[in-house]
Amino acid sequence: MNSLLLALLGIAMILLGYLLYSRYLSSSVYRLDPAFQTPAHELQDGVDYVPTNKYVLWGHHFTSVAGAAPIVGPAVAVIWGWLPAFLWVTLGTVFFAGMHDLGALWASVRNRGQSIGALSSRYIGRRGANLFLVVIFLLLLMVNAAFAVVISGLLVSTPTSVIPTWGALVVAVLIGQAIYRLRWNLPLVSLVGVVALYALIWLGDRFPVTLPETVLGLPAEGFWIVVLFLYAGIASVLPVWVLLQPRDYINGLQLFIALGILFASVLVARPEVVAPALNDSVPEGTPGIVPLLFVTIACGAISGFHGMVASGTSSKQLDRETDARFVGYFGAVGEGLLALGAIIATTAGFQTLTDWEEVYTAFGEGGVAAFVQGGGSIVEHGLGLPASLSATILATTAVLFAATTMDTGVRLQRFVVTEIGEVMGIQLNKWVATLIVLAVALGLTFAAGADGSGGMLIWPLFGTTNQIMAGLTLSVVAVMLVRRGRPVLPALVPLVFVLVMSVIALFVQLGTFYDEGSWLLLALDLIILVAAVWVIIEAVGAMVRARGERDDEADPAEAPVSARR
Repeated sequence: MNSLLLALLGIAMILLGYLLYSRYLSSSVYRLDPAFQTPAHELQDGVDYVPTNKYVLWGHHFTSVAGAAPIVGPAVAVIWGWLPAFLWVTLGTVFFAGMHDLGALWASVRNRGQSIGALSSRYIGRRGANLFLVVIFLLLLMVNAAFAVVISGLLVSTPTSVIPTWGALVVAVLIGQAIYRLRWNLPLVSLVGVVALYALIWLGDRFPVTLPETVLGLPAEGFWIVVLFLYAGIASVLPVWVLLQPRDYINGLQLFIALGILFASVLVARPEVVAPALNDSVPEGTPGIVPLLFVTIACGAISGFHGMVASGTSSKQLDRETDARFVGYFGAVGEGLLALGAIIATTAGFQTLTDWEEVYTAFGEGGVAAFVQGGGSIVEHGLGLPASLSATILATTAVLFAATTMDTGVRLQRFVVTEIGEVMGIQLNKWVATLIVLAVALGLTFAAGADGSGGMLIWPLFGTTNQIMAGLTLSVVAVMLVRRGRPVLPALVPLVFVLVMSVIALFVQLGTFYDEGSWLLLALDLIILVAAVWVIIEAVGAMVRARGERDDEADPAEAPVSARR
């Protein structure tokens, strides 16, 4: 299989999903209404609720949900062969991820920007909502701790990415001022921002920054982790327009340019895919493809984390409800294209099958390193960029997206901690809630030593927890659709599939953790499994009851505009 054919087929499938299926969802299932007053206008406060240009908001949403996961998942899953990963990414993006992300955004906008955890209280029930919060808290903890470890590792292993990573913060702040204070033209600001970002990448490649082995008594990795959490904590309490929005927007443009560079290199070089379509000789110890494929590739096919971003931050910034199609569904499209690029980079970026097998010696191998190595090779041979610069572009892309996910994750976890406090009858302001988030995340990250490797302790549960979260989010969306008499099958099919695969995966992992003596993971697996099954039972009951109920809010197709304002 030639990589060019694979790229063209994948891009065509994903873009057709946006042009056709998302239009059906917007008009017939969610019935997006341009006259509906969104929470960004109704509750505008200049901090979290800010009406935002849909292109800027898409940048925030897309880069917040992207992170390193759509690179890591596919780059690990190709060990079973490129074909299963390709099919799950393309079909999953079109029929699962787009539907889920758009649905979570719509559900939150229709409920004053409430998070998916708060929505579960209304549509599933209080008991289910409390268990929902447990799953959400653990998932965000995994993301924040693990991404800090991934980013610090890349900053150490690829010192050329240090200057563009931190320099991007300065660019983002200036872009925010230019858009919101100076009211500059958005295309002009975008052009200047992208040029500045790639100038930083060039500068970073010329002047790599390597830290000493120890800094302030911490290994280099540990020092970067502390700095990253300090940054994320500050970014999470600043008004979204100051740093979060512009940073995510410019990173979104940077990613699409990086993807353009990768796909253009494929067009020119046309490397052959050396990995097998179906790998009949997987390394010993590799788990079965079902159900693990569907939890290994989460982001890039469907991801519960996306629902938390959609309902946690994006819904509070949506200018018009009809913008949700572009922000939510097209955000999933960008994620799918990134996952597709990761599949091509890790299967066609090696010279021979033997070279590929030397990287994929065991399940879990590959990941970001394989993406940077394989993708850098394709760019070098395709566009003739120096090997170092090619690797710097891809490594910086991975770091910037992991960092944007991390700062959004800390902000979301602050919301969750506040909600948990309310359940316990404790009022927490944003500063106290943020300190709790940072303390728990740092405690986990440094639990195994000063290098911060503890951040990966509970990462093996990320895939299953993330997919459980996606299924539970779809259950809220399904109940809303049933109450409104809308078509529910587009939500019900992915809901059932994702939950079945995820619960089976949790049982499989129980056995693995028991055999390995991983008692912490075993205990957390049981907690997540019990919470998930309990919420599923509550959700089924809520859907049955919903058939005889009518939502408090009139269907927008049946109510006059004046009644909706």
